[in-house]
Amino acid sequence: MWSGNIVEIFTIVLAWITVGIIANRLYKNKLMKPELWKMIVVILIGLFSFSFHFTVFGTFLKISILPLGVWVMYGFLNRNKEQWEKYQPFAWLGFFANYIILASTLIAIPINYLLYSEDELATYMSHVENASIITIHPSGQERSFSHENFQRQLNSMSQEMIYSDEWYNETYMYAEPNRRNERFPYMLVNTSPKWGSGLQTSIYVEGDGKGLLISTPKKNIYFRSEDSLLGEAK
Repeated sequence: MWSGNIVEIFTIVLAWITVGIIANRLYKNKLMKPELWKMIVVILIGLFSFSFHFTVFGTFLKISILPLGVWVMYGFLNRNKEQWEKYQPFAWLGFFANYIILASTLIAIPINYLLYSEDELATYMSHVENASIITIHPSGQERSFSHENFQRQLNSMSQEMIYSDEWYNETYMYAEPNRRNERFPYMLVNTSPKWGSGLQTSIYVEGDGKGLLISTPKKNIYFRSEDSLLGEAK
C-alpha cells in the first residue's frame, strides 16, 4: 500500500515544474545557448546554500541565506566572462529554487491539515479490516480486537491528554516490582493510516481496552472510547 505523503510529493513536483518553466524561458532568451546538461548541473549546484532551519507544525523547513552554490560557480567560471554570463542566471535560479520549494512546502501544510486532520482517529486508523491484538507485556491477557465496537465508536472517540509522568509513577514508582502492570500491555497490528498521509504509526491498547496510544515519529496521541475495544481471545 502507498506509504508516501501525496500532498508533499505533489507540491514538490509542482515546485520543480515551476523551476523547469523558468529555466526554459531563460534558455530561450539567451543569445548564447548553454549546453543543456551543463545548465541542469549549474541549477543543481546553485541549490547549495547556507540555510536557517526551523520547524512549523511538525514540518522541517529551511530558509536559504547565503548562495554558496552561486559563489562556487562564480569562482569556477569567472575567468571566462562569456561562460559566466552564459550560466549565471541558471546558478541564481538554483538558489532561488530553494524559495520555490519552501513556498510549496508551506502550501502543503494547510492542505495536509485539511485532508489528514491530526485530531481524527480515522487519520491514523483508516484500514482495520485485518487488525489484531498481540500481547507485549506479561500483565496482558490473550484478547482479540473488537471490530464491531471500534467501528461503532470510531467517530466518537475523543483525544485526551497524555499524562506521561503520572503514568510512569503509577507503573514504576508506587507499585512493587512483582505487582507492576504495564498501562499499555497490547499492541494493535495490521492497520494502516489514511491513504496518502505518509504516516507511520505504532498503536498500543490500554489495559482496560478503552485507550489507544498512537505513536508517530513526530509525536504521541491518546484517544479514549466509552466501551472496550477488546474482545475475547479467539
